[in-house]
Amino acid sequence: MTEVLHRSDNALLRKLGYKSEFQREFSLIETICFSLSIMAVSSGVTTGYSFPLNSGGHFAMIWGWFIPCFFIMCVAASMAELASSMPTSAGLYYFSAKMASTKHSALASWITGWANITGQITLVCSIGYTCAEMITSGITMATDGAVTLGSGPTFGILVAIFATQGIICSTATRTLARINLLSVILTSEDLWFMGTLIAAVVGLFVCARKNRVSAKVAFTEFENSTGWSNNVWAFIMAFTSPMWSLTGYDSAAHISEETAGAARAAPIAIVVSVAATEIFGWIYYMAASFATTSVDEILQTKLTLPMGQVFLNTLGKKGALALWFLIALYMCGCSQGVDASRVIFAFSRDNALPGSRWWKKIDKRTQTPVNAVWLVMAASAVCGVLSFSAAAFNSLVSASVIGLYISYVTPVYFRITSGRKKFVPGPFNLGRWSTPIGITAIVWVAFMVVMLLFPASQSTTAETMNYAIVLVMAVFVFASLSWVLSARKWFTGPISNIDSSSESTSYDEKQDHSVL
Repeated sequence: MTEVLHRSDNALLRKLGYKSEFQREFSLIETICFSLSIMAVSSGVTTGYSFPLNSGGHFAMIWGWFIPCFFIMCVAASMAELASSMPTSAGLYYFSAKMASTKHSALASWITGWANITGQITLVCSIGYTCAEMITSGITMATDGAVTLGSGPTFGILVAIFATQGIICSTATRTLARINLLSVILTSEDLWFMGTLIAAVVGLFVCARKNRVSAKVAFTEFENSTGWSNNVWAFIMAFTSPMWSLTGYDSAAHISEETAGAARAAPIAIVVSVAATEIFGWIYYMAASFATTSVDEILQTKLTLPMGQVFLNTLGKKGALALWFLIALYMCGCSQGVDASRVIFAFSRDNALPGSRWWKKIDKRTQTPVNAVWLVMAASAVCGVLSFSAAAFNSLVSASVIGLYISYVTPVYFRITSGRKKFVPGPFNLGRWSTPIGITAIVWVAFMVVMLLFPASQSTTAETMNYAIVLVMAVFVFASLSWVLSARKWFTGPISNIDSSSESTSYDEKQDHSVL
């Protein structure tokens, strides 16, 4: 059965224009695990807690997560529909090329590809940076504040993280699949702990009432600590947390050439992993809101990550440290590194990156794009120089979300406009709901991109400004100049790498998903 499934997958891939170059070692459950390990809600909420803490306190923790979840699911569902129809590692920029008109196909693909690469690399960096911050915060917690590491040591830890993750990401596909299954098991235990944290915290608060806030406070008390005078705008800035945590689910599309039954597995993994992350994340934030006895006290903590102070106040030093180091952010970074390397590989396969001949090479021993892996780690380390800025985390988070979500909705836009009649549904499709869901996703992302370019405070300095605009504009200017001066003359979008001219490589030809 597995062999038949692989043959069907490879036949569909050839119809999309590519020969099979990977081993299909990811099953449905392992594909879901891969997406879950990238989003790693326990890590995302732990490190992103500072956004709602500043942007409305208790009210923002609860509703600043809940409200965006509906709109993010619209984006995920629209992407899942495309991934089911066109399961290839090229993913988003391939979708844009095939859904756009013939005249704009190459430009649509170019924009989507560069936006996705920007988001992928800055997401690897932001995950690595928060992992380094968790380590430095843990050291501060363990030494009762006696040791506080600055930006220099944090950058050194960050480089060490990228070096070790590069080694792991360079291993064979079978090994990666097993590692990610183990990772999500560990992460799920953490998620299970967070899921039961509310009951544990409530029980603790019965014994020590001074450590508990009321339900009214936990769900409704609003405290604006951003510096922005408009409370509505301040609250909207709390949306940064779920937008950042709920990224990377396009990974299921990028590893589809390594997945068995990809036309079904990829979209299911996208929808299931996003839904699970949304549910667990909301439970975690409810627990955090009940456990936050004083927003002002947490804001004044000496710890790099404020959630560490909540753990200390609620669980004590030993309990806080035990929980702190159970959060598997390191493996989350490994999964994202694999995802980003597949994007680099796919875009290079179509000769769209400088030095493409190096980045599209498949290592004969591991059957993985090792060169692409190390390009991702090197570029992430360069972005990590921002760690010397006080606003590093905000800037990296904003840049990664902007890049990724622009690449998420660009093919959706073409799907509901020029691609409406061209689209060939896969096993997963939205039917008549495709257009309204797609429009909702596009409008939401357009609004969030604007919001994410604003600094965290109304009054800002060179150290606290939001450098996302610098990162995003640098790539935008480079990609735009490359297009105008050169790429428009030779880049045609996805290029078939099948030698035989007798093979059908057109998406417009009816695709057969029945065997999948």
